Amino acid sequence: MLKKLKTQLIIMAATASMVSLTAHASATQKEEQKKETPSISFKSTTLAQGVYMLEGVGGFAGGNMMVTVGDQGVVMVDNSMSPFLDTLKETLGQLTNKPVDFLINTHVHGDHTGNNAAMGAAHTHIIGHQNLRTQMLEKGVPGADGPVKASSAILPMLTYTDQMGLHLNQRDMQLVHVPNAHTDGDSVIYLPVQNIIHAGDVFFNGLYPYIDLASGGSAKGYLAGQKAIYAMANDSTKIVPGHGPLATRADLKKAIVMLEAGIQQVQAMIDKGLTEDAVVAKNPLAKYHDTWNWSFITTEKMTRTLYKSLKGDVGIAAAEHSH
Repeated sequence: MLKKLKTQLIIMAATASMVSLTAHASATQKEEQKKETPSISFKSTTLAQGVYMLEGVGGFAGGNMMVTVGDQGVVMVDNSMSPFLDTLKETLGQLTNKPVDFLINTHVHGDHTGNNAAMGAAHTHIIGHQNLRTQMLEKGVPGADGPVKASSAILPMLTYTDQMGLHLNQRDMQLVHVPNAHTDGDSVIYLPVQNIIHAGDVFFNGLYPYIDLASGGSAKGYLAGQKAIYAMANDSTKIVPGHGPLATRADLKKAIVMLEAGIQQVQAMIDKGLTEDAVVAKNPLAKYHDTWNWSFITTEKMTRTLYKSLKGDVGIAAAEHSH
């Protein structure tokens, strides 16, 4: 599963590069490119009665999603990317004939919020952390030629700061904010009775995580977020990671052990006065390379992220304390 995921992510990167290099190609060339583009579909996995995980198949289709269906309506967690809206609708149509009433964004990134505009302009009420809404307002959202102003349809209309409850279809859903983790606006969604957690991008199962320092993420905050998820779970919990296959608490533990060891090793080198390049040269994450390395977050990039984050922890710690 992990090898297949890494292959899909490599295809995504290659496809993005191809599109960039051929932006001014002829219509005929573009048609040929379309024929070469991987055919995306969504696989549905039943987690509990009326609760499903959706994951992209055939290429990179964004982050993993979750859908809960019942007599009172439909709740969705994350919503892939705009090119796959029709395919996503087809998959949802196999689960329910009802529209999505509530959409929860786990964080701000476009591979998890890419269909906000279409869904928000229709029937769906979007929910997210207040910092997610603030980032969309201040930084805009991805457009064809760079960031554009976020329309009202894209923005969450319901926000929270620490925790929020959503009670629908005889299911209690708890939204929990984990501060300064993947971003500064991450939500973890917990269904205690069904024993299911959607971790968003605070968990990349079997892959080095992407810690978005520019959006308020931090290494220590990410580790704390993972430990908070671990504390919610037990050995029977089904954990939907932001990326990677459906996970268990044991899978999450492996990620925690890797990240904690990496933080400790990089911090020790920082304490000795080593520069970023010197730390990279020492390769403190060498033992994890064969298992965790992938095209987007390589061992070198993970090391540099840890270094940059740990060097800036004084400011991050102050922000967490004020929160």
